[in-house]
Amino acid sequence: MREMVKEGNGFVIRQDGEVVAEVTFVPSGTNALVIDHTYVTESMRGQKLAEDLVKKVVEYARENDRKVVPACSYAYAQFRRHKEYQDVWQQ
Repeated sequence: MREMVKEGNGFVIRQDGEVVAEVTFVPSGTNALVIDHTYVTESMRGQKLAEDLVKKVVEYARENDRKVVPACSYAYAQFRRHKEYQDVWQQ
């Protein structure tokens, strides 16, 4: 079974209790989150897990009236691809 949960300053995806993917962010100022890291285990790559995690950070930012700075290269690429993230993208 696969589940996504918030842990600390980020979200993880667990499969059968093991972390197989993660995204982390650092609060910046009073209203921004800096995505500084995404990771997916080699055996789980190609399943859009990192994309799902970045999307979850975007949803979290919207729910908490925050902006997002996609500092890691993967998150930055996702923000460039997904125009619907423009409302939370702090450029």
